[in-house]
Amino acid sequence: MTTRPVPVPCLGNCGTLVKRAKALPLLDMLSQEGGKPMRVLSLGAGVQSSTLLLMAVHGEIQIDRAIFADTQDEPAATYAWLETLMPIAERAGIPVDVVTAGNLREDSLHKPGWRVSMPAHIRNEDGIGGILTRKCTNGYKLRPIQRRLRELGATAERPATVLVGISRDEAQRMKPARVKYIVNEWPLVTVRMTRADCIRWLHEHGYSEPPKSACRMCPFRNDRSWRRMRDEAPDDWASAVEFDQQVRHAAQTKKPTTAYLHRSLVPLPMVDLSTPRERSAAAGQMDLFEVGECDGFSCMGGIS
Repeated sequence: MTTRPVPVPCLGNCGTLVKRAKALPLLDMLSQEGGKPMRVLSLGAGVQSSTLLLMAVHGEIQIDRAIFADTQDEPAATYAWLETLMPIAERAGIPVDVVTAGNLREDSLHKPGWRVSMPAHIRNEDGIGGILTRKCTNGYKLRPIQRRLRELGATAERPATVLVGISRDEAQRMKPARVKYIVNEWPLVTVRMTRADCIRWLHEHGYSEPPKSACRMCPFRNDRSWRRMRDEAPDDWASAVEFDQQVRHAAQTKKPTTAYLHRSLVPLPMVDLSTPRERSAAAGQMDLFEVGECDGFSCMGGIS
């Protein structure tokens, strides 16, 4: 089998990931033994997809390559985790392609006709709140992977099988591919593994828990995620705060709107990210779960 360098067009913060583009076997989908279509992992670098990649390394499932779509605004911890994953996969003969559609952050602010392509929270001039249409997943995650699969030879007649990292507890997210040259597969659901099962598998095989995969500026983050970023990743937090300020009047809508990253519709540094327990303590209220063990009946009108 001939080899040639695998293209890794990482243009964002991945930095040294490009150095991982060694001469690896480039498996042609149409020339594999038996003519079987290529099995490709959609790698998000979170818990579930990382588990699938490492399961393939250990021979528990079969994939021919993995593809990571880089928005060029992933958290620093995600890029660091990729630095760990890629050489492990490559030593097992599994190439990891890093592809990109551009810089989501810059495009959201400056690209004509594409400004604020993530689901930012908005308030219009009448004071009515809402949320923008999400374009980022399709434009910056799905399409770059689809483009790479087409380059590798995927067709409607010979579709690629794409493994998706959805676990049993997220089965409601399972959706068929929208294009005829891809057939989605959900191995974790098939073997009834939950996210907790994935973490257990990782620990049992000597791996640490991967960071949660989400763009630094994702408006879908909950308070716990924002708080963790603020407290544990100050550079990512500063970047998110800066973007939150920049995006305020960048949305292109029929009516003038003000956009925010947080659902409370206030600037990110002003959001109350304290925990419910901290808020209860500040208000002088008793925290039920600090008093003693909850037996499940205490709040159900049990026998007194």
